[in-house]
Amino acid sequence: MSTIASTSRRTAAGLIAGHSGPSLIASSRTPALSPARSSSTASRPPLELTLALLKPSVCAYQPDISTILRSIKTSGLSIARSRRLFWTSADAHAFYAEHRGRFYYDRLILGMISGPSLALALCGPGAVKEWRRMLGPTKAYKGKYTDESCLRARYGLGDTRNGFHGSDGQESAKRELGLVFDGWDAEWWLQREMGQLPTDQGGSVNPLGF
Repeated sequence: MSTIASTSRRTAAGLIAGHSGPSLIASSRTPALSPARSSSTASRPPLELTLALLKPSVCAYQPDISTILRSIKTSGLSIARSRRLFWTSADAHAFYAEHRGRFYYDRLILGMISGPSLALALCGPGAVKEWRRMLGPTKAYKGKYTDESCLRARYGLGDTRNGFHGSDGQESAKRELGLVFDGWDAEWWLQREMGQLPTDQGGSVNPLGF
């Protein structure tokens, strides 16, 4: 659903305007990592991409955004792409279609269209699992008892307004990243980062893949 990504063409930098330190976020059109081309590439752990959403309830308070971005940086995850989203009802319905019919569905949709969200493509070894570890339990109140340092315990407001979204697996991450970032080919990007794209006889990467 290209409408999800096309809702806003502005980068997420607007959500952290006024941050006095060095930039914590990459441009939505510029990967955060540089392609590796050395012989050591084979020894690098395999990279993953995952979609992270900071929901409107979190994005309403800018100092929280800066703190969360620092936490991401400290975790070792990199921000490959970012986008500020202003979802319509249709966008939210398309993204959360698998939840349709659940008792919380209407509240979830209303929460997602109540203001801007921040979408991040996070990259790193085991990125899916690491981001979900940082988030903590889906129900924010459980996090307050099991791990007070997790993001949902710190910033979540309730079961539905838990502040964040994280892809639940690599396949769903690819699908969700494609929805949010204009059909972005996450698989191709990962192959490029790991130096696994086919090359021509001169060693240059062949963008056509053969």
